[in-house]
Amino acid sequence: MNMPPSPPQPGPYGPQSQGPYGASPSGPPAPGPYGAQQPWPQQPYPQQGFPQQQGWGMPPMGPPPRKNRTGMVIGIIAVALVVLGGLGFAVTELLGTAGGFPEAKYRLTVPQTILNGQYTLAQDLSEKGRESLKNTSQADIRDPQPAMGQYSGAKGDGTSMVLSGIYGRVKAPERERDSMLRGAREADGATIVMQPKDATPAGSDVRIFCQVLTKTQGALSVTFPMCAWGDSNTVGSVGVVSPASLGQKPTDVDVTAAAELAVKVRNEVRKPIG
Repeated sequence: MNMPPSPPQPGPYGPQSQGPYGASPSGPPAPGPYGAQQPWPQQPYPQQGFPQQQGWGMPPMGPPPRKNRTGMVIGIIAVALVVLGGLGFAVTELLGTAGGFPEAKYRLTVPQTILNGQYTLAQDLSEKGRESLKNTSQADIRDPQPAMGQYSGAKGDGTSMVLSGIYGRVKAPERERDSMLRGAREADGATIVMQPKDATPAGSDVRIFCQVLTKTQGALSVTFPMCAWGDSNTVGSVGVVSPASLGQKPTDVDVTAAAELAVKVRNEVRKPIG
């Protein structure tokens, strides 16, 4: 005798008429674990973009993964450090002056930590600076030696500080200081948003000049101060880039704090010879 057909048995994803991604063409749509399924719009993938930008194309099986903002911050900070990392001397500025060279009494160091552990050495860049000096006119400096280091902040949020300096017998220290600032703002991709100005803190025994630079990468920009000094034995600059630098307005940059930091760093890394 003929037996009536048995009813469909449920499978691991519901009734056999439905697959793992929704209903088959013969049945109504069923809600998935995240709500009703909707067809993804057919859009081309963009070549680049950041999480806050609109216009992401949707892949067939779900939305694109969110980019790691921490990684993005570190990436743009690394790009900004290219501006800060070089000695940055404008060769045309080194024309020489009359008179002798001062006695060498001080040198610059690249310590493992700075400011009671607020910054820890991540990379000694002095060798990079030594290569740069080979191609730089040294009419105003005798026996030049580089001292350069990239430092990581103690908070672990991607903050980086770069010390970029040179020591020797410097005949025109203020001109060398200005030349270092010029080299940084003329670096590839750098834009000067505040011209160098005297920001010397009270009590400093050397004049500190600071400028504000912006570096843009894609839809993001990072704005940061760079402060420099020059004396008869040392010329150096200090720049700090942090997550707060992302999208920062030039008028919000605390140049006074940056100058005070430069003085503290100089006092710590400048050591008597012998």
